[in-house]
Amino acid sequence: MNRQTSNPLVGIAVATAITVLFAGGCASKKYVADGLSSQDAKLSDIESQVEKNQRGLRDTGKQVDKAARAARAAQSASEEAGTRADEAYRLAEGKLLYKVILSDKAGHFAFESDALADEAKASLDDLATRLKKDNVSVYLEIEGHTDSSGPEPYNMQLGLRRAEAVRRYLNSEQGVPLHRMSVISYGESRPAADNGTREGRAANRRVEIRVLS
Repeated sequence: MNRQTSNPLVGIAVATAITVLFAGGCASKKYVADGLSSQDAKLSDIESQVEKNQRGLRDTGKQVDKAARAARAAQSASEEAGTRADEAYRLAEGKLLYKVILSDKAGHFAFESDALADEAKASLDDLATRLKKDNVSVYLEIEGHTDSSGPEPYNMQLGLRRAEAVRRYLNSEQGVPLHRMSVISYGESRPAADNGTREGRAANRRVEIRVLS
């Protein structure tokens, strides 16, 4: 029976080959892993850039909307200024025919109120009847006034509300065209009587309607 003789060199060569193969496999896996990590990092950078661009677009959109709103507001203010200028010109050229006064002294405007009492509505109805009877082209300047009670800015707004209430009534109830009426508030700046008395303050809470030809 023959005995197979072991060769130590062969064993070493086999072990070396196994080690090389194993090491190569690990290196390949590491290379692949490193590549994937690099790709993930690039994708993350791309996503961050996309998000940044989207935020930029949103901000730009907001700025465009803001600019558009500002432009519309400026246009509206310009148109209103033009209307006011036309009204001022018309008033300056107009001749005063007569004046109608609605005041709290006659029970027309209560304290801090812009509501039209029945007496005020009756006076406005009489004015509208006269305008229709005269059958002439006239222009109405409606002035709102207050007494000196309360802050001046508040009184300016209150005077305007009173004048607007008169214009609204003449238009809706009597058919007076809006383009033939203008409103303005003088607040407490043009008292008709002494604000130091109750009767004076009642007289100052008023609307004056100037009928111009």
